[in-house]
Amino acid sequence: MTNPQDESFKATTTWYEDADTYWKTVPSSVDGMLGGLEVVHAPDIRDSAAFLTKLSTEHKLATNYACDCGAGIGRVTKHLLLQKFATVDLVEQNAQFLETAATTYLEEEKREGRIGDLFPVGLQGFTPTEGRYDVIWCQWVLSHLTDDDLVAFFERCVTKLAPNGLICIKENVASRGYVVDSDDSSVTRSEAVFEKLFQKARLEIVEQQVQTDFPSGLFEVKMWALRSI
Repeated sequence: MTNPQDESFKATTTWYEDADTYWKTVPSSVDGMLGGLEVVHAPDIRDSAAFLTKLSTEHKLATNYACDCGAGIGRVTKHLLLQKFATVDLVEQNAQFLETAATTYLEEEKREGRIGDLFPVGLQGFTPTEGRYDVIWCQWVLSHLTDDDLVAFFERCVTKLAPNGLICIKENVASRGYVVDSDDSSVTRSEAVFEKLFQKARLEIVEQQVQTDFPSGLFEVKMWALRSI
């Protein structure tokens, strides 16, 4: 159930447990990762690839190592990050999704040595390896973090990036405030809320872009590239 927009957000005491329970009911497939909206896959990857290309050409972003946060079975890793970066690590709290990634969906890429570490942990408990990542890519996952945990996650990530590295975010955006979905224990934030949290974590926006060509009736989706102020 999606609750109306509100100007404040307080997570339930079982916020993370409820999200974990929900995702254990989702099939380990591309359609499952996209909530039954596999139609968005192609335009999603297209616009994300253009965004990364702009970061590479205009901001001299290196393309050695990326981290896919909330990776699921590795859809973004396979079709986006491995097209740009030599090696990718996956962070995903659902063990079944990681198993599918390692043994099926990314089996060939893993055999070729292009898949690095698989971290079976939620982002609230993840600390990146210092100096490893040129990009930490977070897509359709930050909605599962509370505001405090999101700021703490940003703070841990930005100090661990490789030189000139960036945090890249791609998330649904509400028109104002917060929209809480009690079914999957997630919260959609407005652009103003995101920017307030960026400031709290002492991050500045390097580039930003709105996703195009998604079906009508969905939340707006926006990408940001961030670095330390």
